[in-house]
Amino acid sequence: MKNLLLLFLVVFSFGCAQHQTKTIEETLFQKTMNDEFKDASKSPLKAKDLKTFEGLDFFSYDSVFVVKASIKRLPDAEWFNMKTTTDRLSKERVFGILTFQLKGKSFQLNIYQGQELMQEEGFENYLFLPFLDNTNGTLTYGGGRYIDLEIPEGDTIEIDFNSAYNPYCAYNEKYSCPIVPRENYIDIDIKAGVKAFKK
Repeated sequence: MKNLLLLFLVVFSFGCAQHQTKTIEETLFQKTMNDEFKDASKSPLKAKDLKTFEGLDFFSYDSVFVVKASIKRLPDAEWFNMKTTTDRLSKERVFGILTFQLKGKSFQLNIYQGQELMQEEGFENYLFLPFLDNTNGTLTYGGGRYIDLEIPEGDTIEIDFNSAYNPYCAYNEKYSCPIVPRENYIDIDIKAGVKAFKK
């Protein structure tokens, strides 16, 4: 009976919360993110924020923001220094150009490969997709968001904007985060993934 009452209170509180986008059924991505942020040994949160942290704010999962993109590989792309939020420079190259349709519009984004990261075990095929959109600075972090991807076998790749997350420097300025290149701006509202962090 006590458990049933507790469940009712949880459901009731979720149902009554205005402007609340969290759902009881978290996606695997959302659960993984929240578990990481709650773990003091992994969390990017400052100690004072971690004390009161209950969970990140996410947009509701929306399959509209899962798209298939064609990838034009650029095997001869040169390495360059991507600026970060600190003095550090991140050695990157444009691995390829992604082309996709979203909400009736066509978009292109550069996808990057990091020189240092690709030397680390488990990250040999890692690709980095930073992007800006029209929600930045209001609903989402002003500096844009990131998506983690892997090198595909063929010439298409799935982009799930529901897995877009904030750079760690959105939570703590001690981190050094790559600044999203301006050419990776999408002129649309990407209401998917992690929202802005309210401290």
